[in-house]
Amino acid sequence: MLLAIDTATETMSIALHDGDALAAEITLRAGRRHSALLAPLIKQTMTQAEVSLDDLSALAVSVGPGSYTGTRIGVALAKGMAAPRDLPLAPVTTLETVLAAQAPRQDDPPLVATVSAGRNRVIWAEYRCEFAAWVEWRAPRISDWHALLATCDHPVRLSGEISPAGLAAIGLAREAGARIDLAPAAQRIRRAGCLAEVAWRRLRESAGRAFPADRVMPVYLQGPA
Repeated sequence: MLLAIDTATETMSIALHDGDALAAEITLRAGRRHSALLAPLIKQTMTQAEVSLDDLSALAVSVGPGSYTGTRIGVALAKGMAAPRDLPLAPVTTLETVLAAQAPRQDDPPLVATVSAGRNRVIWAEYRCEFAAWVEWRAPRISDWHALLATCDHPVRLSGEISPAGLAAIGLAREAGARIDLAPAAQRIRRAGCLAEVAWRRLRESAGRAFPADRVMPVYLQGPA
């Protein structure tokens, strides 16, 4: 059983996944309450799913980019759980988790995956479908919404966290003629179940390579100067 933890932004999510099926998942808007909510929520979820610490064979954690404090809380707790038990800890980025919920199709427009960065900023990257897989077209960066939308001079699909300010900016861009499609709201939520799917795939493809907890570090992006 794998425990997946994501506290990289105001949305917090945890999941239990046995490699074949999702055993439990909870996702909520935690704001800045990660440190108070995370450990009790994990304990409650494991109890209700009848999973004990001894049942865990691996952990996965979101390493960002996202909120500095939120990311560190999740990474620290995951390392604290994995290291004493010598369990593998698989790092997964926030943008990888967004992509995991988007099934690529060859006729789809480019996908812009987004993660909230606070202060009306957004972390984003653009991907295109090649041979039924998402391929990075524009590298991850951090900007405000207007700078992001200024690059949308071609049809795109947006998915991931979109703040109220972002939704307003997208509405104005559409009125000005931008061809922007929004993924459904339920599909845009960054879920730990998707994070767990990425982690399990990584563990299976590792060919025996270890995922030591002490090597897992948060990923941060610098904003524009």
